[in-house]
Order: sequence, then C-alpha cells, then structure tokens
Amino acid sequence: MNKLILNNSTVLPYALEESLNSLRTNIGFLGKDVKKIMIISSTPNEGKSFIAVQLMRQLAQTGTRTALIDADMRKSTMAVKYGMELENGGKIQGTSSVLSGDCEFRDAFYPTSIDNGFVLPNVDNVVNPSRLLESQRFEDLLNYAGDNFRYTLIDSSPLDLVSDGERIGSLCDGAILVVRSGATSKSMVRHSAMQLERAGCPLLGIVLNRVGNSKGKYYYKKRAGYYTSNI
Repeated sequence: MNKLILNNSTVLPYALEESLNSLRTNIGFLGKDVKKIMIISSTPNEGKSFIAVQLMRQLAQTGTRTALIDADMRKSTMAVKYGMELENGGKIQGTSSVLSGDCEFRDAFYPTSIDNGFVLPNVDNVVNPSRLLESQRFEDLLNYAGDNFRYTLIDSSPLDLVSDGERIGSLCDGAILVVRSGATSKSMVRHSAMQLERAGCPLLGIVLNRVGNSKGKYYYKKRAGYYTSNI
C-alpha cells in the first residue's frame, strides 16, 4: 500500500521526548479495554494535534500497532503542518472521503514511515461535518479501527466550538484533554470535563502543554492525570 510520508517531522528535545514517553507508558497501565482514545482540547491552539501525532509515534515505535484518525474536519491543519503526501504520488483519500463511502475501511489507514504507525488524515475540511460524524458509518469506522489496531487515537475539534467532540467521545473508551498552560482557565477545564462526562467518555488524563519550565516535569493519576512538559 502507498505509504503516507510526514515530511515535517522534527527531532524533539530530550525533556519533551521523555514527557511523551511517560504519557505513553501510563496509557499502557489503563488496561486492555482502553483502545479508542480521543485527543481533545477546550479551545483551538492548545496543541492537541501535536500530542496526537507524537503519541502515535511513541506507541508505534514500541511495536504497538497504532492508528491516528484526524476527525477534526472543520479546521484541521495536520496534513499541511506535517507535509503529508503519498510516497508514490496520488490523491490522499481523507476522513471525509472515507465517511462519504468513497473509500473502504481497509484502504483508509495509510501506513507511514514509522513501523506500526498508521494515519487516516483529513485533507478536505467540511463546513458542517456533523452529518458524517453522526452517521452509522463513522461508528463502524471506529469499530473497525478498534478491531484492527491496539490503539486508535482520534483528533477531534475543540469542545468549546461545536458538539463534534461529545459525539466522538461517546464512541471512545476515554479522552485525553490537552490544556495550554497559562491560557486555558480552570473553569473552562472543568466545563470540558463535564462535557466529556455528559457524553459518557471517561477523562483518562490531562496534558498540560507549553509549560514555561524546560525541565519537562511530569505528573500522573490514572483517571485524572497531569502530564507537564515544555511543548
């Protein structure tokens, strides 16, 4: 199958790499029933897509078969930011194409240059993707991923913008909430936690992002974790 190349991947600082490694390790402690994990934030520009991509890489590099679905179909920049293109050329069949029935699930997840790492990118933003996300086909896609990968990470639209995150979360085994240090209020974080609870999506942990401390500190609790790193 045609590989998906991430041209703009960079080497991360040691402290950041170690913080992400700690996040990966503790996800393994959540048990075998946690397979589909939504990566979400309260507001835009908190770094959720970065965490999603890097966590996929970390998991895959340990030999864990991992998929990343870009389900932020409103304003996603992941494909552009990472310079995603097919190794042998051609048009990428993105998330909206798959959910519209233009691509079979078995062909939807592109292998990458990272062994055991697969990505379903979003290349065509949609003005109103609610119909696609609320369809049975989206649920079937997540079930297919759950059956074929040890972990499936789903990058969603921020919780404060639309209801997409609640819909996606209702189909996941849990969520990791990315919070930008010094920018996101405690009340907004609490509100996001309540939204996830309302959707029946357990909050697995919180990544505290862009911390002004180069030591890359790390904190974790099983159901309410705090991952601190200088991202």
